[in-house]
This record gives sequence, C-alpha cells and structure tokens, in this order.
Amino acid sequence: MSATKVRSRLVLAFAYILVTVIVTLEAPLVFNLQRRVRAEATGSAENETLLIAADIGAERTTRLDALQKYVQTHYPATTEDGRVIVVDPDGVLIADSLGPDNLGTVYATPKRPELVSVLRNQRPYSQIRHSVTLGEDILVSAAPILDEGKFYGVVRLTQAMGRVQERVRAVVLGLVVIGVAALAAGLIIAFALAGSLSRPLAKLAAAAQRLGTGDLTARADTSQGATEIRVLAESFDEMADRLEQTVKAQREFVANASHQLRTPLTGMKLRLESAIEHAKEQDLRRQLEAADKEVDRLAEIVQRLLLMARRIERGGPGEVDLSDAVGRAIERWSERAARRGATLDSIGEGGRALADETDLDQVLDNLLDNAISYAPGPVLIETGRTDGNLFVAVEDRGPGIPADERRRVMDRFFRGRNAPPGGSGLGLAIVRELVERWGGAVTVTAGSEGGTRVEIRLLPIQGEASPSAAG
Repeated sequence: MSATKVRSRLVLAFAYILVTVIVTLEAPLVFNLQRRVRAEATGSAENETLLIAADIGAERTTRLDALQKYVQTHYPATTEDGRVIVVDPDGVLIADSLGPDNLGTVYATPKRPELVSVLRNQRPYSQIRHSVTLGEDILVSAAPILDEGKFYGVVRLTQAMGRVQERVRAVVLGLVVIGVAALAAGLIIAFALAGSLSRPLAKLAAAAQRLGTGDLTARADTSQGATEIRVLAESFDEMADRLEQTVKAQREFVANASHQLRTPLTGMKLRLESAIEHAKEQDLRRQLEAADKEVDRLAEIVQRLLLMARRIERGGPGEVDLSDAVGRAIERWSERAARRGATLDSIGEGGRALADETDLDQVLDNLLDNAISYAPGPVLIETGRTDGNLFVAVEDRGPGIPADERRRVMDRFFRGRNAPPGGSGLGLAIVRELVERWGGAVTVTAGSEGGTRVEIRLLPIQGEASPSAAG
C-alpha cells in the first residue's frame, strides 16, 4: 500500500471520528441554546407586557376614547414591537394598536388561550403558538391590569417570530462556524500526524519490496515514527541481514560445489571410459558401462541441484517460444530415445509465454528423461492454449502413476511404490519449482491412451492474440 493511501485512510478515519464528536457535542448544544433563546424572548415579552399594563393602569381603562388614542400613539403596530390590544374583564376588545375597527368584539375565545388564561387566573401568560389568521408562528404575552388589587382587564402583546428566529439562526450559524473551524484544524493536525505515521511505513514497504525483488542490500533503516514502527523496522533489518548472510553462504556453496563436484565426476567419467575401452571380459565391461551411466545420472542430479540454488539470483521472467523450446528438446533427446526404443513427436500451435528459456529447457529435459527412462515407447509433446494460458504437455504410454500418488510425485525425494530403482525423486519437484516461479502450474493426470500426462501451464505474453482470434 502506498504512502498516499495510508495517509488518506488515516485522515478519513480521523475525520470520521472528529465529525462524530462535533455533531455529538453541538447537536444538544444547538437544541439547548435554541430553547434558551426562545425562553429569553418569551420572558422579555412578558416583562414588556407587564410594563405596558402598569403604564395603562386603571385610570385609562375607564376612558375608552382616551385609551384607544393612547395605545395607537404609544404602541403603533407598524413598529417591530408588535400589536398591543386591551380587553375588559369580560374579554371585549376596548383598545387596539391596529385601529378602532374591531372595538367591541369579544376577543377572549379558545383561539386566544392567553386571554382566556389571564382573565381566569389574573396572572401573566406567554407562549409561542401558530396564528391561523397570520399563517405563522407568533409570540404572545398577556398580563392583567391591576390597581390596588382590583382587576380592570388584560393587555396582550403580539410579536412575530422573525426576530427570535433570527437570533436562533445566528446562534446556530455561530456553532456551525465553530464546528467547521474545529474540523478544519483537526484535519490539518490529522494530515500532519498521518504523514508522520505513513512515511516510515512507506519506507519499510519499499525496503520489503526491494528485498523481495532480490536486492539483498535493502534496509528500512528508519528512526522516524512511533516506537512500534521503529521496532518493526529494526526487526526487518535484522531479518534482512540474516537473509543476506544465508544467500551469500548459498552462493559460496554453489561456487564450491561447481568446482568440488564437477571436477571429480569428470575424472571418474574419464577413468571409466578408459577402463571400458581396455576391458576384455564382457561381465566387467557391462559393470563398467553401468557405473558410467550412474556417473552420468549423478552429474545430472548435481546439475539440477545447482540450478535450484542459482534460481534466487535471477531476475524477472523473459519470453520463450514454446515451439522453439519443444524443437530444441526433441533435438537433444532423439538419439537417446532411439537407443531406449522410444519415439518423440510434437503437435500443437505453440505460442510465446512468460518464462526463462533455460528453465523451460530444464523442465522439458526432466519430463522427457522420465518418460524415456520409465515408459519407453511413443512420447507425445503437445502445446496449445487452455483457460487463457499456454501449456506444454508430455504424455507417454507407460504403466502410469497410481491415482493416489499423483499429488505426491512432485514432492522432493518422493518415490512411488512401482518406481524402478535408480531415480532421485527430484525431477518433478524441480519441474514444479521452476514452473511456479514464473506464475505457472503443473498437473499430473492419466494419459489419453494410458500412461502419464504431465501438463505445464504458463502465462501468455500480454497482448498476444491467439491464432483463432487473429484469424
């Protein structure tokens, strides 16, 4: 995973937590502040109504013309203070800041519960309710007109909720701005923290990738980041050191084995050939020829072991033509096949696959060696395409491999119960390791006419069309 992806995921995770915390904290705060603003507006309106009631007093309620003129003059309905009305103890309208048109009308109705409440209890009353006449929410506050304990009527102040809602919106907007600012500051901090965490991880991932591609000098060597990351980097470097030492020791073994094993084998080969040439007795000659073949087999085993040891030093796969590889294999093995009574044939369309040419030659050598040695007779090499992959298969008509042993024949040093003496049990194991190295697979099944079929599947070169598609 790249450093950008790690940083993005950390920032997103932090942002999610931060948004959750901000919403959890601000949602109740907005609700409480909204309720508080409404309560303050209601209380303020109630106090204002009480002042108006005290200002009107008992004297003005006895002179209705003067009361109407006073209310229209001091509390005009065109101002933001709202509408002021006065009703007598019977709930009849006796003054209205809007004008005298509705005077004499009974206003204390169930639609105006504030007037009914004050007329009944003679106590101030205020609420926010919906006005059917205006079609909007209004703030109403009513207070009794009292003088020396005598009740003279009710004053009601009606205000639109516009100013209250503006205050609520201002409070909510302020909280939103604070939340956004906190989120922005938190994201900046999160981005910085995510960078400090992702950079050491990205450096460690890059070192691991280089080590995986064969660069044994790759080291994380990071002193940044949290303690856990530094400990992980130190452990990685220690592992890389041990791996480098192991590979160096293996390379030294390869070099030494090449010199120490091939030289005496060559000497043995020359001595046996000389002894065979001078041997006069037939029995002795046969024994020497058998020993010579065993030396050849031992040399092949050494070559295979050395090939397996060298594979970690190689780079990525190359391109190999299956038809060419099959042709070279038939050319190498035709003479030996003829001596053992076997015939080699090939069919198929070929194709170019991702693999190492030397590895594929070694794979075919191992498969043909097994087929010729253990199942002399017709041997077919087939190439083609299946399930989007290329394949090359070697099929013989020998006794075959029992079904319960087919999965194990590719295990190192495995020898079947019917296998003839002389083998090492490494041939198919080497085949599998070489093929899987390039992303391929090996299957062992029964042949179409008895015997054994070993099929190698390899990845095709990208963009190469099959012959049928090209046609």
